[in-house]
Amino acid sequence: MLVGAQWGDEGKGKVTDFLAEKADYIVRYQGGTNAGHTVVVGDRKFMLHLIPSGILYPDKVCVIGNGVALDLEMLVNEIEGLEREGIDTSNLRISSRAHLLMPYHKKFDELQEQGCRQLGTTKRGIGPAYGDKIERVGFRMTDVLDDDFPARLETVVKEKNRILERLYDQPPYDCRDILDRLRACVDRLRDYVTDTSLLVNRALDQGKKVMLEGAQGTLLDIDHGTYPYVTSSHPTAGGACVGSGIGPTRVSRVVGVVKAYTTRVGEGPFPTELTDATGDFIRERGAEFGTTTGRPRRCGWLDAVILRYAARVNGLTDLAITKIDVLDEFERIKICVGYKRGNTMLEEFPESLKVLQDCEPVYIEMDGWKTSLQNCRTYEELPEATRRYIEKITELTGVPHCLVAVGPGRGQTIVTREVFA
Repeated sequence: MLVGAQWGDEGKGKVTDFLAEKADYIVRYQGGTNAGHTVVVGDRKFMLHLIPSGILYPDKVCVIGNGVALDLEMLVNEIEGLEREGIDTSNLRISSRAHLLMPYHKKFDELQEQGCRQLGTTKRGIGPAYGDKIERVGFRMTDVLDDDFPARLETVVKEKNRILERLYDQPPYDCRDILDRLRACVDRLRDYVTDTSLLVNRALDQGKKVMLEGAQGTLLDIDHGTYPYVTSSHPTAGGACVGSGIGPTRVSRVVGVVKAYTTRVGEGPFPTELTDATGDFIRERGAEFGTTTGRPRRCGWLDAVILRYAARVNGLTDLAITKIDVLDEFERIKICVGYKRGNTMLEEFPESLKVLQDCEPVYIEMDGWKTSLQNCRTYEELPEATRRYIEKITELTGVPHCLVAVGPGRGQTIVTREVFA
């Protein structure tokens, strides 16, 4: 199981692609097109939003689980884009229980962001789609195949149009147009649709190696994140089981993907944020611009308080540390080990957003290494200062590392502990 241990954008796509070589099944368990996973293979770069990052291996089964919010038109475009690049997508499987993201969900997301509830969403309709799922007026992949779907869709669209017209003074949607667009997508995707919970559990019964891939990060979890500046699903380990349809007793390893510094997109508190030239340098050197939106990410020093919290909430067994090469040019590097609020020291992540907003980071400083890591291929080849930094992360979190990424390419990944035996 792979989970983001910060605010997302930790490099889960790269780690998934690297580990997928030894996996048989790769399962995406939550989120939607608000996620963007970048995978670099040689001189080719792939931007994936819905399809699991393991799709670049032709012999792997890639699964879109029931917990994903499916934008069918975007999914068709992603499949066709991969096929134009010569990537085989025949091993893709889509859960018949996955909920659909409808055109009106995007409109509601856009309108809500323009109002008083500005959360910094991607405006891809994810929140409204999950909202309809919880309110039990959403539609699943399997529903589109039912005879009564047109009538059910008409009822919901009428209600959505009433809200759009009366509350937002917006034009209504044409139910027939939505239906035609959905059916065109379903015709294209029909052969991919199956009971993916059954598929994955049978694979486990057969001794296959399964990797669960999430989107976003722990601090964006709807329950455990910095609410209300969160996503609308569960990027945490518990959400991985629900969103893939497997039980928690089937999970043997939980790998937290950790960027060697911290970033955040959108609104909300960020104790270690750097709004100076150092933050700008990290952003430019790390290419910290959203895969989905292109928005510049807020950047700051590594926050060990957040990582300890992520380790607890997810039951992390391993850390995969990414983008450590971005820090190559620093003389000194800081790690936040606690928060100060007035005269009070906090070592654990606070529940209250108000408390978090008032916190100042307490740092330790470590020596930088002032040399490029991009050609290192073993842990022993890393400079001593780099290894001290990595071991300090392990010490502060209580979680051993298994991977260290020293660049974006597949080969720029150092294995320090095998994940798949």
